[in-house]
Formats: sequence, structure tokens, C-alpha cells
Amino acid sequence: MNMKLLKLLSKNARYSVEDLAVMTGMNEDAVKQEMAQMEKDGLIRGYKAVIDWERMDSSTVSAIIELKVTPKAGLGFEEVAQRVMKYPEVESVYLMSGGYDLSVVVKGKTFQEVALFVAKELSTIDSVLSTSTHFVLRRYKELDVELFGEDGDDRGNFSL
Repeated sequence: MNMKLLKLLSKNARYSVEDLAVMTGMNEDAVKQEMAQMEKDGLIRGYKAVIDWERMDSSTVSAIIELKVTPKAGLGFEEVAQRVMKYPEVESVYLMSGGYDLSVVVKGKTFQEVALFVAKELSTIDSVLSTSTHFVLRRYKELDVELFGEDGDDRGNFSL
């Protein structure tokens, strides 16, 4: 496994094989083989663009949902996490330490759509004891990509 290659790909998955070969000191065939092996082994799980949705006309709403969960004997939090991650509205699910158990990132078209998803889907799962919803007002950095530009902070203009 080539850590330098992985770090370069995590910064920019659009680097050409030629560029990656130059930056790692490997030849192009070795880069292709290394990447293919890491994909086969499940180390590289996909390639994805980081989109600044705030710049699009079609707005979306994101929220971070804290879930307190009762773990099941022999399964821990896995059963609930696997169920939650299957919803198309869910972008990410993380097992957390601290005051809650699972952190769930959800995306929807409106605040109401996200709130209804939490109320009707997440909060009704048997093992879920409570939820706490935090709406994302602005993204400044995501997946190591800076999204903050010259627009400044417009929270003062925010309304529901």
C-alpha cells in the first residue's frame, strides 16, 4: 500500500495516472496496478466530487442528527447503523464517543422534509432513545476542500 498515492488521491481524485506517477516517483503501470489492487481490497471505496450546493439554484438542506441508541446484545450499534445508512436521505453515519451514540448526516430539499424524516423514520426505530437535530447553516470546509469564498458570512440574512 502506497500512503503517498492514497494521500494524493484523497486530495484530488482527478489527478491523471501520469501526474500521480510523477508525484510518487512510480511508473504509470505501477500506479495503475496499485490503484486497482487498493480498489479490489476495498481500501479505495469510491471517487467523489465535493459540490458546493450553496452555489446551485436548487437548494438543499443538511442536518446533523445525534442519535442516542440502546445497543443490542451481540450486535452493539451495528444493527441500527446498518438500518439508518440504507435511507437515501442519509449521507453519513458515524459511531461516536461522548453524549450520544450515532451521528447521522441527512440531506433534504427543505427544513420540513428533514424534520419529517427524523420524526417519521429515525425516531421510530426501536433502539433509538432520542434524537437531536442540528441544521447546517453554512459549510466552510468539507472533505478537506475549502468552500468558503468571498461571499462572507450571511447568517444575519438567514430566515426560515
